Amino acid sequence: MNNLEQICETIRADLEERNAARDNAIVRSRQLVRHCSQSIRAIHRREWDTADQKLAQVRAGAAELKSIVKDFPDLYHTGYTQDALKEVAEAFITLAIVKGEALPSSAELGVESSTYLKGLGEAATELRRFILDIMRRTDGHSEEAERLLLAMDDIYDQLVTFDFPDALTHGLRRQTDVVRGVLERTRGDLTQSLRQQKLQDALKAMERRFDDETGSASA
Repeated sequence: MNNLEQICETIRADLEERNAARDNAIVRSRQLVRHCSQSIRAIHRREWDTADQKLAQVRAGAAELKSIVKDFPDLYHTGYTQDALKEVAEAFITLAIVKGEALPSSAELGVESSTYLKGLGEAATELRRFILDIMRRTDGHSEEAERLLLAMDDIYDQLVTFDFPDALTHGLRRQTDVVRGVLERTRGDLTQSLRQQKLQDALKAMERRFDDETGSASA
């Protein structure tokens, strides 16, 4: 028992170091989520320079967060760390899809496989907002909206193929169900918009025909 105090002091020092890293990681995670939200807001506004600047902050913030928890695997794999890194994946994936560029891989972003897949799902749901904005801006259907809907569809088609235990995918199945619901609503909105646009075009064509016939009769 002579070494009990020394053993406990060693454990106390270890826990104090872990606790300090945990507190720091929580703060950095919140900052990282905020930077990701700001970058996505800039992407929605198509402010590409601002988006690039914000994403540079995101990349630096992600590296800093991972450096804080690198010696503590339990803190790295905990919810707040992986949730923040999921937001990182979402931001970079969203930018790539909207700009029609190649998607960054999980290795390029430095995130776990399950975290990347959940970020991919989040990006798919984010596309609904882009599509609705396009529909409002163009007053109806557009090829750009169709392209983004196809991207949502492609992502969902891939996500449903990852039939692994939740212990490995950490909530991916639930995220996939969310993507399916958002995809169905968005497809319905876009289909309705297309029907309305076709109806409006048909009515305008009838009006032009009527005007032409009326003008010919008057002449």
